[in-house]
Amino acid sequence: MEFFTPVSPENSSSLGMALVVSSTMPLLLLNDHLIVQAASETFCRAFDLRIEAVVGLSLFALGSGEWDRPQLRSLLEATASGRAAIDAYEFVLKREDRPERILILNAHALDHNENAAIRLVLAVSDITAMRDSESAVLAQVQKNDSLIREKQVLLQELNHRVANSLQIIASILMQRVKRSQSEETRDHLRDAHHRVLSIATLQRLLASNANADVALLPYLTDLCASIGASMIADPSKLTLNVTADASLMSPDQSVSLGLIVTELAINALKHAFPDAEQEHCHIDVAFATKTSGWVLTVSDNGCGMLDDPAKTKSGLGTGIVNALAGQLAASVVVTDNEPGTNVTVSHVAAGAKDSSSAPGTTVSKLSVGA
Repeated sequence: MEFFTPVSPENSSSLGMALVVSSTMPLLLLNDHLIVQAASETFCRAFDLRIEAVVGLSLFALGSGEWDRPQLRSLLEATASGRAAIDAYEFVLKREDRPERILILNAHALDHNENAAIRLVLAVSDITAMRDSESAVLAQVQKNDSLIREKQVLLQELNHRVANSLQIIASILMQRVKRSQSEETRDHLRDAHHRVLSIATLQRLLASNANADVALLPYLTDLCASIGASMIADPSKLTLNVTADASLMSPDQSVSLGLIVTELAINALKHAFPDAEQEHCHIDVAFATKTSGWVLTVSDNGCGMLDDPAKTKSGLGTGIVNALAGQLAASVVVTDNEPGTNVTVSHVAAGAKDSSSAPGTTVSKLSVGA
C-alpha cells in the first residue's frame, strides 16, 4: 500500500496519523481548519479519489465539492472547537452521474496537549447496500400486507355470498314444505331446513374467527339460540341450555363440534318430547376441558331410550355424528338419563385413560333420527 503523508517528521510520527493511514476502514485526519492531514487508502478507494488529491485539501474541496454541505460544515466546526462530537450522523453523498450513497459519519477530536494542534478523526461507513436491502424488504412486506388485505376482502365477500346462498336455500326448502302434500316429505324438508339454518349459523359465527381459535361458550350459545329460535314453538315449556368453560378450539375442530351439537339438539327436539303439552322440558348442552381431554354432553329429560335398543332406528344424523366424532378422534356413548337420554362425546388426550365406559354405565349404540 502507498500512502501520502506530510514530510514533517513531527506529523509522520503522529499516533493519530499512524492510526488513520493504517486503517482498514475509510478514515480522514483533519486539522482545526478541516484540512485533510492524512487519509486511509480505503477512503480514497471507496470514493474514487487519489491520495495526492486528498491530503492538504479542505474536506469540502474534495471531488467536485460534494462534501460541502452547510450542516456537515457546522457540525465539524463545532467538533473542532470542542463544543460537540458527531455520532452516527447520516449524510447523503450526491455526485453527478453517480448513484447517491448513504453514509454514516463519526467525528471526534483526538486528545492533545495544551499547545498541540487540534486533530479530528472522521470515520465514514457506507450503509447504502443495507438501506437498499431494507427498502426491498419493506417493499415486499408492504406488498404482502396489500395481498393479505385483498384476500381478506375477498374472503369477506365470499362469506357474505355463502351466507346469502344458505338463506336462499333455507327459504326455498320452507316453500317446499308448505307446498308438499306428503307429511313424510314435509318432515324431511323441515330437517333439511333446520340443518341449513344451523350451517348458516356456523358459517356466520366462524367467519369472524377464520384465523383464530374459537371461544366455545359464546359459539355454542349462539348456535343453540339459532336452533331454538327455528324449532322451539313455546320457550316457556321447552328450553335449550348451554354451559361451557373458557375452552378454545381451532376453527376446523369447532365446525365439527358445532355440527355434532346441531344434530344431537335437533334429534332431541324432534324425538325426546312427543307430548306437546309436557312442561318443564329442557335440553342441556355442556362442554368442559379436563386434563384427560374434553367432554361434550347433550342431555334431555324427555321420553328416554327405547326399551329394546335393537329396535332403534339409525338415520342420517347417526352417520353424521359418528363421522364428525371420528374426525375429532372422539368416542360417542349414549346412556339413560332417567328420565331422558344423555349423549356423551369425549376426546381422550394422548396417554390419558378413557373412563367413558366405566363399570355400571348403561351404554347403547348411538341412534340419532334422520
